[in-house]
Amino acid sequence: MTMSRRAVLATLAALPLGALARPSVSSAASIVRVDDPEMAAIVRPDAAWRTIHEGGLWCEGVCWAPALGGLVFSDVKRNRMAVVGEDGAVRPFRDPSNNANGNVLDAEGRLVTCEHRGRRVVRQETDGTLTVLAERFEGLRLNSPNDAALAPDGAIWFTDPVYGITQPDEGIVAEPEQAARRIYRIDPATGALEAMIEAIDQPNGLVFSPDGRTLYVSESGGGPNPEGGRAVMAFEIEDARRVGPGRVFAALEAGVPDGLAVDRDGRVYVASQDGIRIHAADGRRLGRLATATATGNVAFGGPDGRRLFVAEGERVLALDLDVAGLAIETR
Repeated sequence: MTMSRRAVLATLAALPLGALARPSVSSAASIVRVDDPEMAAIVRPDAAWRTIHEGGLWCEGVCWAPALGGLVFSDVKRNRMAVVGEDGAVRPFRDPSNNANGNVLDAEGRLVTCEHRGRRVVRQETDGTLTVLAERFEGLRLNSPNDAALAPDGAIWFTDPVYGITQPDEGIVAEPEQAARRIYRIDPATGALEAMIEAIDQPNGLVFSPDGRTLYVSESGGGPNPEGGRAVMAFEIEDARRVGPGRVFAALEAGVPDGLAVDRDGRVYVASQDGIRIHAADGRRLGRLATATATGNVAFGGPDGRRLFVAEGERVLALDLDVAGLAIETR
């Protein structure tokens, strides 16, 4: 079922503009900004980021993958992927990477990656080979798949904005072949590609609520277009495939939302210009984990699921929280 943009655009127009081994500590000052007392249950007030990698150009796609050696991440503009091991060492993973961006594990624990340059979504098999999951819709090339999420039924949903074909350092400049910038679903049984949502100008990060009944999507249209949207949208999902009307879950007054994550209690973590914004499941803004520069992606991981990994420009950061991310059971 394809969701039209018309019902959402009017609402958007009205909006105002612990860690791996031996990491270095990025700041001795607390990075916690509190808007609601519930923040006390999430993170200690004296928390500080730990830098586990630096020297990238634009780090993205953080994904905890123990079977692959630790934390996989993409350095989009350097056209490579790497893994930070639990010993703190950074090892090459895929170089070149086709300007890879978002990463997620599928229901069997295999890494699924969105490629800007390849304009496709690929899966790495256990023998290291790549299987193309999606590269065309209705015979036309995709724009530049950006981020992906695993649904409870095993389907992979991904966003397809135009960043990889409009920014020369993130892919190859080209005219879009698709008439819209959609969110797609890859069926877990048949592999069929289905367009699900057209309601967003530039869909970016996405994540499902713990019960799988809500899909959160970052509207980042305000990046390339100052008058564009800058909000996290929420779509109700019924029977795994039926998409309800979109609603604004959280609006940003500046910058645009990027990668998203959820914890086991349904809180939503939003990578943004000034750090990681945290919202309760009902949309209340709980607070912010401040960063020095804009963040692009966020994910939970670590041995107990309480480690928050953040891609922040040239660095990858880590912070141990008092809450765990959503546990994904693989077959």
